[in-house]
Amino acid sequence: MEHFLTAVNAVIPFLIYITFGYGVKVSGLMDEAFARRLNKLIFQAFFPVMMFYNLYQTGETPAQTGRLAVVGIAGEVVLIALLLAIVPRLVKENSRRGVLIQAIYRSNFVLFAVPLTESIFGPSGLTVASMMVAIVVPFYGATAVIILEHFRGGSFQLGKLMIKVLTNPMIVGAIAGGCFLLLGIRLPACVEKPVSQFSAATTPLALFVLGGTLQFSSLKSNLRVIIPAVFMKLVLIPTVMIAVSIAVGMEPLERFVLLTMFATPTAAASFPMAQNMGGDGKLAGELVVCSTLVSVVTIFLWVFGLKSAGLI
Repeated sequence: MEHFLTAVNAVIPFLIYITFGYGVKVSGLMDEAFARRLNKLIFQAFFPVMMFYNLYQTGETPAQTGRLAVVGIAGEVVLIALLLAIVPRLVKENSRRGVLIQAIYRSNFVLFAVPLTESIFGPSGLTVASMMVAIVVPFYGATAVIILEHFRGGSFQLGKLMIKVLTNPMIVGAIAGGCFLLLGIRLPACVEKPVSQFSAATTPLALFVLGGTLQFSSLKSNLRVIIPAVFMKLVLIPTVMIAVSIAVGMEPLERFVLLTMFATPTAAASFPMAQNMGGDGKLAGELVVCSTLVSVVTIFLWVFGLKSAGLI
């Protein structure tokens, strides 16, 4: 019951943000055109601040992070390669291909890993999870930009693609945060506080706007791709990565952080990125909502199953 409540407490706030946005839209206080403009503002102004702060506030690297980072990033690279080979064979529209690939490999790691790991492993878990956030989130951002730009269409020109990647708002924020971290530059307290507050406001705002743009008329027709994508995201791929963690001899803490990297719902940031980069925004939003709803059950089952097996 304790672990079920942990999963519920991690997921319910997301659902409240989305429901509030949907309720505001239904009330007539916000139309879809305004929600789209607000979504663009969040993508270009708020997400860079969040990316900056995620790296800026990173502390000392724990010893466990090295192997965990190698296995986690290698797993993501292999997964992305497989998805790039498989998804275009099954999905015809470029606008949906990039969205599906992003939804399957990109987790809401930044908001799930820390509270879930801390609830089970305490302060030591918090430190490892926080460090992995600083490694994984920039990787997610950079690869998502590349994938969405690739499926936006046009000829492949490496130079132009790299310019688009490096000028993407999320990547700009990550680069700035990385520079501050590596150079040991600290912001004055009067500046750091509002930066942290803007960072904390980013995901609630993004999910609020997601709720304000939801149109359930397309959900039924999209279920044929949503169901297998969510199953892969929350069940199949985590199963493979748990097997990998056992094969390489990971410790329980490392294994659990790896689980939160692969078994948590689709990243909220995937919705504004898709909508602002030529992807199918409706499908992206539905994948975020559906994976978040289902994760209440799957996260509990993962924690319960691994605890029962003595793996965490």
